[in-house]
Amino acid sequence: MLMFMSCFAFGQTDNFFEKTNSPNIQRIDPPNWFSGLNNSDVELLFYCEDSNDLSISMHPESEKYVSVIKVEKSKLNNYYYVSLKIINQPRDNNIFFIVNAAGSSASLMIPYSITPRSAQPTGLSQADAIYMVFPDRFANGNLKNDSVPNYFQGAHRNELKGRRGGDIQGICDHLDYISDLGFTALWINPMVENNEKRDSYHGYATTDSYLIDPRIGTLEELNKLTTSMKKKEMKHVWDVVYNHWGDQHQLFREMPDSNWFHWFPTYTKTNYRAETMMDPYASEYDKNLMANGWFDTHMPDLNQQDDHLSKYLIQNSIWWVEMGNIDAFRIDTYSYPDQLFMSKLNASLKEEYPNLFLFGETWVQGSAVQSWFPEGKKVGQSFDSKLDGVTDFQLYFAMTKGLVEPFGWEEGLRRIELDLAHDHLYAHPENLVTFLDNHDLARIYSLLNKDIEKWKMAHAMLLTLRGIPCIYYGTEILMTGFCDPDAHVREEFPGEWPDHKVNAFEKKGRTEIQNEAFNFLQSLLNYRKKNEWLATSKLTQFVPNENTYAYARKSADGKKTLLCLYNLNEKSFDLPMESLKEVTLNLNTGKNILTGESVSWKKTLSIPSNGFTLIEISF
Repeated sequence: MLMFMSCFAFGQTDNFFEKTNSPNIQRIDPPNWFSGLNNSDVELLFYCEDSNDLSISMHPESEKYVSVIKVEKSKLNNYYYVSLKIINQPRDNNIFFIVNAAGSSASLMIPYSITPRSAQPTGLSQADAIYMVFPDRFANGNLKNDSVPNYFQGAHRNELKGRRGGDIQGICDHLDYISDLGFTALWINPMVENNEKRDSYHGYATTDSYLIDPRIGTLEELNKLTTSMKKKEMKHVWDVVYNHWGDQHQLFREMPDSNWFHWFPTYTKTNYRAETMMDPYASEYDKNLMANGWFDTHMPDLNQQDDHLSKYLIQNSIWWVEMGNIDAFRIDTYSYPDQLFMSKLNASLKEEYPNLFLFGETWVQGSAVQSWFPEGKKVGQSFDSKLDGVTDFQLYFAMTKGLVEPFGWEEGLRRIELDLAHDHLYAHPENLVTFLDNHDLARIYSLLNKDIEKWKMAHAMLLTLRGIPCIYYGTEILMTGFCDPDAHVREEFPGEWPDHKVNAFEKKGRTEIQNEAFNFLQSLLNYRKKNEWLATSKLTQFVPNENTYAYARKSADGKKTLLCLYNLNEKSFDLPMESLKEVTLNLNTGKNILTGESVSWKKTLSIPSNGFTLIEISF
């Protein structure tokens, strides 16, 4: 007897399967797959509700499209690894599995969707500027999904670490706001399901790898958002975690194999010391703690050396590129997973999508440590990471310290110049993602003691130095907060919330100083967007002297130069222009890019106290 069954996964599969009360196959990961990939192999993970042994084969009519290479039962619980080879694109986009239970004459015929690949990531470059959004706190566009049945945490806006109700629809509603500011890319903190019992609002403890958290939205809403982004020529940066999952993840609660995770006799936290990975003197004890210790009590550490888990994570990444119209991956806690796996992952993604931009979060100390992770084989390193770039914490440290401390041999503005001098350690320093704050750091306006002029100077540097700048939501309206705890820097953007009295998405809802900051960023961001030559320009910097700093960006064709001059003295400073003649080429006129006014000089140029001047020179 042959029974037809539409199976489904716990993931975002409503578009592919009808739900069923069948007691047998309960889930298949990935929930659908793609033809036309360079790697035609895929390993499906079947989950069965009952404990009977199963045989899984391909229906004869489907064998011309897909062949079953191997079926292997998991060591724990009722999972089956089903290895396939995609031969041709199936007619009507479906293949059919035949599933037989031991001791039963009944067979199940299960459909599985395979569609042609379609994703065409465009990647990131220095021409881009990223706007980073914390989805639960940005805008609430759909009040109906604030709390969802069978989820541990609903919206509790009175709690510091409670969910607030922000969602994909809220982001979509304000895409014009982000685009008009001048941003060309959008990085949204993780949107996959995070059904944890606490702190679920941040999204970094995945509980279903194939499901958009319904309190954030749906796959359909995500596609609507990315379609709108493409129309505005904006790029989609996907935030992903390979180091750990949440302890409510289906594959942790009912794991296929204990080898998928790292274990200790009692809870053991990572030591967070990435330098142990390249330190020639590091102890095995410390290296093991760094790589295998858990990030938190509810975040089990993944063992990416397990072959089945490795395939699961790589396939999940490809699935999201195809399903989410993704242009770049921001990889959380990049230094913690197995680095050979990360190299394999990056290579697999690049094989399918050469233009997909990959950058890792490397919250580490020192350029020598940070530079170990991006592409290019380093001394003593047995592999090439294939990673395009990393988050540039070293420039962040240099700027946030250098702009507030007294000038010295290695301090103040010289701290910034010295950090940039370390760029020789990178194959492509232009691929470093630069920033002044984010969801884990004190808000830059607070860090600079609410000094609006210093805030402008910091952003002038961020947006004119090398790298791909990233600005955290609310920075443009001078949102404040210190990480005590970090939820204080993840507050609601004023506007789309039931009890908010002001709407900072509108000019009339912003204060005078907020509009001053907003207009400054908008002007500089749109200058970057309109002047594409900056993306390929050469950076030349001059050693800071007398608490001043100068650098220039010269176009590849030599026709334009952006001269950037900074003065941290309490008085205006007459900067000798003779020392800059290699970038000015003895010209003595230019245009202030912020005011549009003409600027001229003879032997010196006056830079305002605690201020800066950005001059475009045309040759």
